[in-house]
Amino acid sequence: MACVAYYYFDFRDSGKQNRRGLLTSLLEQLCAQSGACYDIISRLYSTHAGGTRKASDAKLTQCLKDVLESPEQPTTYIIVDALDECPNFAGMPTPREKVLESVAELVALGLPNLRICVTSRPEIDIRTVLQPLTSVQVSIHDESGQQKDLLDYISNVVHSDRRMRRWRVWEKQLVIDTLSRKADGM
Repeated sequence: MACVAYYYFDFRDSGKQNRRGLLTSLLEQLCAQSGACYDIISRLYSTHAGGTRKASDAKLTQCLKDVLESPEQPTTYIIVDALDECPNFAGMPTPREKVLESVAELVALGLPNLRICVTSRPEIDIRTVLQPLTSVQVSIHDESGQQKDLLDYISNVVHSDRRMRRWRVWEKQLVIDTLSRKADGM
């Protein structure tokens, strides 16, 4: 079993352009998929007068960390889409800086059962924070590098997949070549 939580930063909805929106959405989705999550979130709810008082972003972040660190938590995939739609101009720190800080905190947990995927246009502030954190980076914005990124990704998957490790070298290369050719840049 695995849990998946997805969040889209929507430029048309100001409520979906900040850290609070991200954290509450992730917690809500994970709670719906895991009993361990439910107990942790329930405690947060209780300590905030049954939901009548808002939890701080710090409390929400800690709650998410507790959920992800729970021994009962299955492999969890968090997808953060369109991070560049999170504003980078109002406040100190900006809403985008706060989100990047939260993503960095989650990565820093080093949990073996946590996978995080962030999509964004290649904004300099986002790249500066995320590049040191990534194990795999795929760019479709650099057309000349797109094929190389795709080839690197496929190669990484083929060589790191437990089931494919037993394959002969020529079989792995055949898969890499075929998938790269048939992907047609996608």
